[in-house]
Amino acid sequence: VQVLGTPIPTIMATEDRDEFSKVLAEVDEYCAKSESATTVEDAVKVAKKIGYPVLVRAAFALGGLGSGFAANEEELMSLAKRALASSRQIIIDEDLRGWKEVEYEVVRDNKDNCVTVCNMENFDPLGIHTGDSIVIAPSQTLSNSEYFKLRATALKVVRHLGVIGECNIQYALHPESERYCIIEVNARLSRSSALASKATGYPLAYVATKLALGKDLVMVRNSVTQTTTACFEPSLDYIVAKVPRWDLKKFNRVSDSLGSSMKSVGEVMAIGRTFEEVIQKALRMVSPGLSGFNSELLTKASMRYPGDEHLDDMLKNPTSMRVFAIARALEKGYTIDKLHSLTRIDRWFLAKLQN
Repeated sequence: VQVLGTPIPTIMATEDRDEFSKVLAEVDEYCAKSESATTVEDAVKVAKKIGYPVLVRAAFALGGLGSGFAANEEELMSLAKRALASSRQIIIDEDLRGWKEVEYEVVRDNKDNCVTVCNMENFDPLGIHTGDSIVIAPSQTLSNSEYFKLRATALKVVRHLGVIGECNIQYALHPESERYCIIEVNARLSRSSALASKATGYPLAYVATKLALGKDLVMVRNSVTQTTTACFEPSLDYIVAKVPRWDLKKFNRVSDSLGSSMKSVGEVMAIGRTFEEVIQKALRMVSPGLSGFNSELLTKASMRYPGDEHLDDMLKNPTSMRVFAIARALEKGYTIDKLHSLTRIDRWFLAKLQN
């Protein structure tokens, strides 16, 4: 049987954390401290080696199923038992909450031509599943050197892995320095790929299929523009925002808090010239009847909003109402620095929301 596109060893290397770390080390790139375990006892040993707090997640699971953060051994054992119920292997990761989360979509053909189609930045810091986070494309808070350093790394890693077709690479970037590590590589189409394709007008699924069949980027015509080939990197003069939608009130005994396990049931995408424009459009789409970025939804959802005296807790411990809690905090006169210390959201985004 001939396998088209990305070779099986590449897929195995990206899914196995131990093998993934070894492959990255070959090109002087590193991922967050991470080890696998198959029993609760092994998980306890790994966590002690890495150091608490840690992220516990099931291997080969979509949407962060069965994952969570453990601050001590008791929490670790509880999470490990739950994760092992859905997978034979669990992953124990270093806790990088508060770092920026950045993604690059890359395509590569069998002649080693490689282009970055889109880069995206999470509004929320690391610690909230990307499916539950507001995502902005292209990135807005990266410096020029950070952008090109991560881009060069993405191309180097994808080439070393031998991906043929489409690939998504996710980074954790330290907010106060240029230190970064690779979170994971998805050698396939993903939710982020769908967003990147819609945001840029670059038909990722179509191009990836053609590349898997042996064509190269120069031969494949962009089916959207009809004038360029797939080797042209999209250049955006607009901003795209993806805002998730939750419907937690339809489910019984479901926590409203956000973390490493995805809870959203859908999402909207808005396009505009400024961040302020796209966030207003997206919030109006995700909550029909809402006038935009303000705290009116908190008043309507009084059952889920404990009151202004708990506002700091809502900002520090994110829920599906977090963006509206930020609006209430700004209305009450919170400074950008205070909001940043509570939410760890980049000051640029908070300043734009204040506008």
